[in-house]
Amino acid sequence: MVSRKNSRGRTSSVKDGYEKLAFGGVNDAVLLMAKKDLTPAEIKKLDLYGVAEIEQRKDGIHMKFYDRMKALECLKRLEESGAEQSPLYRAVMRSVRKAEGENEDGV
Repeated sequence: MVSRKNSRGRTSSVKDGYEKLAFGGVNDAVLLMAKKDLTPAEIKKLDLYGVAEIEQRKDGIHMKFYDRMKALECLKRLEESGAEQSPLYRAVMRSVRKAEGENEDGV
């Protein structure tokens, strides 16, 4: 899995991003819409990861969020295409276990 440091110095991966989109909260986005007197420092601390677009309109702030169902579908595809699921990987691991004298379950 490809991982890299994000702007806050934390290691992240594609899977982490999809998990955050699929299961993350929207509390901070609601707070941003409800409170009018947030300072730039307070706004910077908000977790707006799931927000795709923010637009200031005459009647208030309009937000669009990333699609949670699409994020879940992407997570499913990542799991299905993982190395552990690969027939080649399973065959190599069976061969290694046989060579080491273990049975199919790794015992």
